[in-house]
Amino acid sequence: MKKWILGLFLITVVGLLVACGNDEEDTTEQEQGADPNEELEMPEPDLEGIPDVVAEVNGNEITGAEFEMTYISQFQQAAMQSQMTGQPVDQDQLKSELADNMVDQELLVQEADTRGFEATEQEVDEMINDIMEANQLESRDELFAVLDEQGTSESEVISQIEMQIKLDQLIADEVGEVEATEEELQTFYDELSAQYEETEGMEELPPFDEVRTEIEEELQMQEESEAIMALIEVLRSDAEIETYL
Repeated sequence: MKKWILGLFLITVVGLLVACGNDEEDTTEQEQGADPNEELEMPEPDLEGIPDVVAEVNGNEITGAEFEMTYISQFQQAAMQSQMTGQPVDQDQLKSELADNMVDQELLVQEADTRGFEATEQEVDEMINDIMEANQLESRDELFAVLDEQGTSESEVISQIEMQIKLDQLIADEVGEVEATEEELQTFYDELSAQYEETEGMEELPPFDEVRTEIEEELQMQEESEAIMALIEVLRSDAEIETYL
């Protein structure tokens, strides 16, 4: 749940950058005379019938343009997975899930505003640098130029980054400090190790000390997810929500 909610913006940004990179790669292959039929053709996202306003949450609109931008990135990931599994993408289900999660995200943003959380210029700069590093870009200008080519303006990117930062602050405020005990860490490791042993073809799980940090992060993610899901349930019970998808 936390990944869905907090990842929507970064997934969109990275998805746009990946799409741009794939376009360049395809162009290069065609210039070199590569056979375009060597790989399965990727399906296209179905954007027909998406309304101008997908949902209203306490009077705030989630626009069709916002939905489409995020849906394209989500669909690209689902389509790549579909090629590996052979199972077609259920676009109706994907759209429904995305709409629900965007409503949840809007509820959390509104709650973050109510609690007075704000994003500082330094925090925004740090997240921009993280995106640049993740996509091996040299400068902010290069990042914003790539995103602008994909239809996302610099002001839109900054706005989404500020939203992401406020959501991080909300989660920290809601969950507080999470510190797993040694027993909880070991129990999680033992359960995971048993799953590895039962799964054919899986490599042996590394020793506990080598994956301790990852286990701590996973348990923290679980605690945060449970807290946020509980908060969303409360917020939904008091909210006025209309969906038009």
